[in-house]
Amino acid sequence: MKHISQKDINEMDRFYRGNLINSVTGFKSANLLATRSKDGLDNVAIFSSVTHIGSNPAMFSFVQRPLGYGVGHTYENLKETGKITLNHVNIDLMDRAHQSSAKYPENTSEFEELSIEKDRREGFYAPFVKNAKVQAAAEYVSEYYLEENKCILVICKITDIFIPEDIQQEDGWLNLDKAGTLTINGLDGYATVKMEKRLSYAQVDKKLEEIAIKTGK
Repeated sequence: MKHISQKDINEMDRFYRGNLINSVTGFKSANLLATRSKDGLDNVAIFSSVTHIGSNPAMFSFVQRPLGYGVGHTYENLKETGKITLNHVNIDLMDRAHQSSAKYPENTSEFEELSIEKDRREGFYAPFVKNAKVQAAAEYVSEYYLEENKCILVICKITDIFIPEDIQQEDGWLNLDKAGTLTINGLDGYATVKMEKRLSYAQVDKKLEEIAIKTGK
């Protein structure tokens, strides 16, 4: 087995190191986060750092990279308006979603630039991505500055969820395989998923049981 030491990591070319470290922690979520500025300009960008924080209250986090030119429009809009939407990336959105990571000027809407269709819902300030099968509206809660790398960990509260009925099981679980949700390997590798099985709640001295996955409603 190949051994890569801390010294090796420190001496790597930054792009090589980025590819390695972003892959070694495993597959990540692929989400388009959409916001609207206080002036009415819609923004959408891909994030692979969205993470479940808790279910009660329902929260997720994402990591905002150090702010600068072409970086941080999602964060700035969220801080100004308090509103954001989370939208799962699927194959139909894959290329355009990846391109949304480019550093577009502040006055450019990635929705328009990349022909990503918006879904505007009454009562929601931020737009949704129309072709996303799993969508959620959320609000800004708090943030934590990470001194180690000058990033910001942003916490959001989920207020509303929109999903196709046929991907949800009776116990609430969502079959993201059926939804066509993609996952990200490293910085630029997009993969489909195949659901193998669900297992019962793990308890000491109790045998695991497989939970049936319904393929239709």
